[in-house]
Amino acid sequence: MGQKANKKRTKENEARAYGKYLRTSPRKLNLVAQMIRGKNAGRALIDLDFNARRISGEVKKVLQSAIANAENNHGLDVDRLVVAEATVGSTLKMKRYHARARGRAAPVVKKFSNLTIVVREAQEEA
Repeated sequence: MGQKANKKRTKENEARAYGKYLRTSPRKLNLVAQMIRGKNAGRALIDLDFNARRISGEVKKVLQSAIANAENNHGLDVDRLVVAEATVGSTLKMKRYHARARGRAAPVVKKFSNLTIVVREAQEEA
């Protein structure tokens, strides 16, 4: 009896990593994620090192986790990995208020984001 096993979310030559509750808006995070989509994993790490945006350090950690998952859990060749997908999603919002003139208040919404990175082993080119 028991429960059926869940269907695998990635293919045989893929590995993924998930970063939750990153403290930036999805729009800003997507600018960094867009920069690494489709690139070689090693090249993407170098680009994230020299990116001036604050969130690029967190994106680098998620990418390093995806590379480690590919190497240790799936047995993929690290030198042939390519960033196949970098998906950004919105998550919770902290709602704060800012005091304004004449006893009024203005809302301040502090957004959080999720990030999913999928790395894929590139096929040999003939």
